[in-house]
Amino acid sequence: MSRSILYLSMSLDGFITGPGDDAEHGLGIGGERLHEWLGEWKGGPSGFEPPGASADVFQELMETGAVVVGRRTFDHAGHWNGDHHDGVPIFVPTRGEPPDQPASGLVHYVTDGVESAMKQAKDAAGDKDVMVHGADLAQSLLRAGVLDEMQIHLIPVLLGAGRRLFDHLGADQIELELISVIDGPGVTHLRYRIRA
Repeated sequence: MSRSILYLSMSLDGFITGPGDDAEHGLGIGGERLHEWLGEWKGGPSGFEPPGASADVFQELMETGAVVVGRRTFDHAGHWNGDHHDGVPIFVPTRGEPPDQPASGLVHYVTDGVESAMKQAKDAAGDKDVMVHGADLAQSLLRAGVLDEMQIHLIPVLLGAGRRLFDHLGADQIELELISVIDGPGVTHLRYRIRA
């Protein structure tokens, strides 16, 4: 059965970007530090070859069958040139009008809510998991009860400013179950199941 899994790198003080994230600086000022665990860009279909135990974590996330991404994240990432990985479909929940010309045939703008976007992504993924990207989207999915797991790549740095992962989640308590902890070079991969 397909699971929806948020994959995000985060500083110890809760930031997923540095300050000033925009289309020119997708990770904000100093935010590149959050992705150093991936190693250097190698090109090719997967792009990175992380060292040590992080290699298995990266391989797992690259085996997902669809992506659901927040509009802001998608725009700031340059639409990933229309393909996140391996030609999987990309679903972008969006308010208002989607662009007339999507970045590629893989990109699907969803205007009827995050629940619909997740259902479409899970249907498209089949028995593979769905990768989730974006802070605002993650919060919306949590509130809607359609996020199954979170894998936080915790980086030992205090950024001090930027975009926080759970900044506008609301007052409702959400219980998590820790299901794995993997230490990699310069990162701790924490995986949580969201309890219903």
